[in-house]
This record gives sequence, structure tokens and C-alpha cells, in this order.
Amino acid sequence: MPFSSLASPLDVELRPDKPALLRVDPPDDAPRWATEHREALRAHVTEHGALVVRGLGLRDIGPAGAVLARLAGELMPELEAFAPREAHGPGLYASTPWPANQPMCMHHELSYRLEVPGLMLFACLTAPGQGGATAVADAEEVLQALPGGLTERFERDGWILTRTYNDEIGASLTESFGTADRAQIERYCRANAIDVTWQPDGSLRTEQRRSAVVRHPVTGRRCWFNQIAFLNEWTLAPEVREYLVDVYGADGLPFNTRHGDGTPIGEDIVQLINSTYEAHTRREPWQAGDLLLVDNIRTAHSREVFTGERQVLVGMGEPVRPADDCPATEASER
Repeated sequence: MPFSSLASPLDVELRPDKPALLRVDPPDDAPRWATEHREALRAHVTEHGALVVRGLGLRDIGPAGAVLARLAGELMPELEAFAPREAHGPGLYASTPWPANQPMCMHHELSYRLEVPGLMLFACLTAPGQGGATAVADAEEVLQALPGGLTERFERDGWILTRTYNDEIGASLTESFGTADRAQIERYCRANAIDVTWQPDGSLRTEQRRSAVVRHPVTGRRCWFNQIAFLNEWTLAPEVREYLVDVYGADGLPFNTRHGDGTPIGEDIVQLINSTYEAHTRREPWQAGDLLLVDNIRTAHSREVFTGERQVLVGMGEPVRPADDCPATEASER
């Protein structure tokens, strides 16, 4: 698909420290408008990494969901979810429940899967009172800004995600895999380079090794693409981390990340990654009815603290396998 805006009739505003913005006159039929402009919108997303569309008036789940589906082509179901979401239809979800007073730091959605969404779609039905932006950060810029030694190690070795499923924290087996049947879960994990260990109490522990740096499937440019910091224990609020370690033990946390060679990732590295993201963050406060499109490979996204009610609809589309030479192929050999 072309990604130059030269042939696009849409007049996009480019602003420092903010995502690209397209203002439109309210259409009579938002889903039809989305269908007619899909190619041009997708081109801008590839060119700029993210695009806010303002003026569509997406305030109800039905029309907003139809717009997301038209733009995605086909919405992806979420597998390997780390937290439960409320579903509003096939591939259509509420945003991840997360305490309003705690930020959800920068990450690339489902970057620990072999097949990931290439496009993230967000519709703001109700804007928060204050804060709550879905901010974005350019993964090419972040890769260049991080120390060379750090990125070289992660590019060489990848990163490891460990998960321990329980009935209290995070997504359940059924919410994550679509089933609680052991045989089906094991088949899925084998097909997706995930090591499986059933604990004596019947709970499941998984481990998967993934690439930290991938090439964009359209531009070919190298991107920092992972959830190394987002799913690491040191990103948790200190009191939350202490509670989880006390209850589940250091090796039983619901999720944690390590270097690809299995060694722990230090708090200093996690803080460095998160501060680098913050230095490259662009944010636009939500307005009710807004649409946000994010190139999930090129661009990380976050959710900032907020007050008041916040209702954001989420969809994922354009599944891609970003790295054929992913270290994941070696994950089961250790």
C-alpha cells in the first residue's frame, strides 16, 4: 500500500510533540466515510506513525465499531491477552482496565506474540475529565536514542517473557487462550514457540523468547519493538511489586521479562527505557468522538493517568509476523 501523502486529498496537520491530526467535517455516514478514505488514512499512518482523526463524532459503540472494522479490513481477536477486556463484538474491545491513577507505560500491543497487529484503532466515546491521553512514541527514534550497547544486546539475544497464570491477577487461561483445556493450550503454545510448565497446583507457567528489534514490513526500517519495560517487575508501582512478590514469590509473578540469555533485567535498564520513551512522547488530549490510528510496529502507545469517566473502544487489524528470523525459534532449545 502506498504511504506517500503527496497523492492524498486529506489535509493533515503536523505539529511538534503531537501526533498528526486530521480535522474533518462530520459525515452523514461515518462508516461509509471510513471505507472511502481507508487507503489515504492508512498511508498517513504509515508515513507519520499515528494519526488522530477529529470530527467523525464516534460517541456510540455501534457506529464506532463499524468504523474500526471498515478501517481494519477485519478486526483481530485478541489472543495471549495479559489482562481481561470487555468485548463489544468480534475483535472489538473496551480499553484494558487499569487503575486511573496509574499510568500504562509505552508498549507495542501484543509484541510478545509471533503474529502481531500491524494496526491499532482507538475510538474515544467519552473523554476523561483530565489526562488519559493515549500518547505515542516513534520506535525508530527510540531505537536511535537508546545506548548502542543496550540495543545491540537485545537485538542479538532478544527478550524473554515469563507468565504465571492464576485466578486473581491478569487474564485467566480462557481469557488468554480462548480455552482452559490443557491439550488445546499446549497445541497453541507449541505452534507459537511458547514453553509450557504446569505447576503442581494446576496453574500454568509459560516462557517465550521474542525479537526486540524488527524491520517495518512496509518501510524496512528498524524499530524498537517489544514490551521489555512494560511487562517487567520494575515498571510496577513499588507497593504493587512488593505485594505480588510477597504473595507469589519472585519466580511466580503474573508476568516478568528477562534478557534473551535468561539473565534478569535491572531496574536501571527499565527506567532508562521508560525515560527514553517519555523523551520521545507525543500526546493529544482526547476529545469525545476522536479516532486514533496507530502503526503498531512503528509506534508505541501508552495510557496516561486521568480523572473522570473515560470510554475508549479498541480494535486491532492487519496481522503481521514482523521477523522471520526471530529468536523465538530457539526458545524451546534451552
